[in-house]
Amino acid sequence: MAHDGQDLQMKQIVLPELLTLTAAALPPLEAILEKARQSVRDMVSQEGRVSGQLIEENQTAAHGLSWLATYVYSLRQMQVWADRLNESGGFGELEQLIHQIAFGEYLWQVYGGIQMNQGEILRLQDLGLSQGDMRELMAPAVMTLTQGGNTQSARTRLVELMQEQSGSTMFGASGLEEELEMIRDQFRRYAAEKVEPHAHDWHLKDELIPMEVIEELAEMGVFGLTIPEEYGGFGLSKASMVVVSEELSRGYIGVGSLGTRSEIAAELILCGGTEEQKANWLPKIASAEILPTAVFTEPNTGSDLGSLRTRAVKDENGDYKITGNKTWITHAARTHVMTLLARTDPETTDHRGLSMFLAEKAPGTDEQPFPTEGMTGGEIEVLGYRGMKEYELGFDGFHVKGENLLGGEENKGFKQLMETFESARIQTAARAIGVAQSALDIGMQYAQDRKQFGKSLINFPRVSGKLAMMAVEIMVARQLTYFSAWEKDNGHRCDLEAGMAKLLGARVAWAAADNGLQIHGGNGFAMEYKISRVLCDARILNIFEGAAEIQAQVIARRLLA
Repeated sequence: MAHDGQDLQMKQIVLPELLTLTAAALPPLEAILEKARQSVRDMVSQEGRVSGQLIEENQTAAHGLSWLATYVYSLRQMQVWADRLNESGGFGELEQLIHQIAFGEYLWQVYGGIQMNQGEILRLQDLGLSQGDMRELMAPAVMTLTQGGNTQSARTRLVELMQEQSGSTMFGASGLEEELEMIRDQFRRYAAEKVEPHAHDWHLKDELIPMEVIEELAEMGVFGLTIPEEYGGFGLSKASMVVVSEELSRGYIGVGSLGTRSEIAAELILCGGTEEQKANWLPKIASAEILPTAVFTEPNTGSDLGSLRTRAVKDENGDYKITGNKTWITHAARTHVMTLLARTDPETTDHRGLSMFLAEKAPGTDEQPFPTEGMTGGEIEVLGYRGMKEYELGFDGFHVKGENLLGGEENKGFKQLMETFESARIQTAARAIGVAQSALDIGMQYAQDRKQFGKSLINFPRVSGKLAMMAVEIMVARQLTYFSAWEKDNGHRCDLEAGMAKLLGARVAWAAADNGLQIHGGNGFAMEYKISRVLCDARILNIFEGAAEIQAQVIARRLLA
C-alpha cells in the first residue's frame, strides 16, 4: 500500500483498496472518540457524577465532543452506504470519489480542527487529549486517506462526473430502496414544476405560499404521510417523510416546511392524545381539512421552554382561559388549531407544571389575520423562510375547551413535547439537505453558464472545488439523516443520531449557500438572483428546532451519561 503523499495526489484511490482503507480508518477514529469521551467526562464530573454546572463551565469541550462524535457517526454511515452500494453494483466512480473525499476531509479535520462554525474551531487538545493521544490517530489507513483523499485532482474529477450527470436527481446514489426513490422522483417533479419557478417571487414579495399548493400537497398525501392508516393517513415511514421534506425544501424551504406543522401536531397527538383526540384530530390533519401550528416559544424564554409563563386557568365549566405572549410562531394566521404549551400549575417555575392544548382558532384573512376572540398577533419581518410568515401572539382570556387538553391530564405537556423531538430534528435535517442541494443546483448551473477570462467558471479549480465539497458534505449529512430515520422507523431511541443529523445538516446547508453565493460573485448579492434567497433561508436552520449550541449541549449530555 502506497503512503507517499505526492503519488496519492496524482491518482484516485481505487477499489478494493478504498473500501479497505476507509474501513480500517474507523477503529482508530472510534478509539479517539472514546478517549475524548472519558477525558471530557473527567472534566465535567464531580464526586463520580456528571455535573450540569461543570458542563456549562467546560462548554467548548462538551460541545466539541458532540461535534467529534457527529463526525465519527457520519463516517460510520458513509462506510455503510459505500459497502451497500458496492454489494449492489452501484458504487461507481462518482460515489467512490465522494466517499474518498469525505473520509480524507473529515479525518483531517478531526486531527487538525473541526469547524463548529465559521469562527469556532474545535481541536482535540480542547477535549483534554495530548499529542500522544493524537498520534494514535495516525494509523496507516488514516495517513493514506488524509494525504490522498481530498485532493484537487479528486475534486476536479468529481465535478467532471457531476457535469456528465447534470440534470439527474442528485449527484451520487442515495442507497435507498426503490420505493423511496419513486417517492423522491414524484416530489422532485412536483417541486421542479410547481414550486421552484415561483419560490423566488414568493420570497421577494414576502407572500404566503398559495393555498393551491397546500391543496395539491394534501392530495399527494404530504400531511398524512406518517399518520397511521386507521386515522386517515398513509402510515408510511419516517424515511419517506425525510425524502419528501428533502425534495420539497429543495424547491423552497417554506413548502418543505408545510408538512412539519402537521408532522409535529400529529406526533404530539399520537404519542400523548386520548383515543377520542386521535380519532377526531388525526384524520382532519391528514386531509389538511385543518392546518396546525406549534405555539411554544415565548419572548423571554427561547430554548428554555421550562421557564415559560403563559398561564392556563381552569374555569368552573372545566374549560381553560389562556393568558400570555408567544413569539416566533410559524404559519399562525391561516391555521385552524394550535398545539399550545402553557402553565397549568402556578406553583411551579419549571417544566413540571406545563400542559399541552389543542387550541382551536379561526383562520385569518389578510385584512383580519387573527379574528378569534381573546387572541391578537403581529407579523415579524424576517430575512428568509418567508412562505408561512412568523408572528408574535398575545392571549388574553383565550378560550380552550377542557376536552382539548392533550391526553386529558394536566402537567404532562413538556414530556409530551419531548417525545416529538426526534421526529422534528430528523425532519429539520431533511429540510437542511434540501436547501443545501438547492444551493448546489443553483451554484453549479451558474458556474457552467458564467464565462470569465475565456472559460466557464466551473473550469477554475477553486470554483469546482467548492461544488465538489458541497456534493460530498450533502451526501454525508444525507446518510446520517437517513440512518436516524431508519433508527426511528425500527423503534430505536435515536435522539442522539437525530440531533447529530440536524447539527451537521444545518452547518452543511449554510456552507453550501455561502459557497453558492461566492461562486456568483457580486451577482449573488443581488436580490434578483435565487442564491440570495437560499442564503437567507439556510441561515435559520442553525437556529430553529434547537439552536446549534443547544443541540450540541443535548448531544453532549447523552454522550456523557
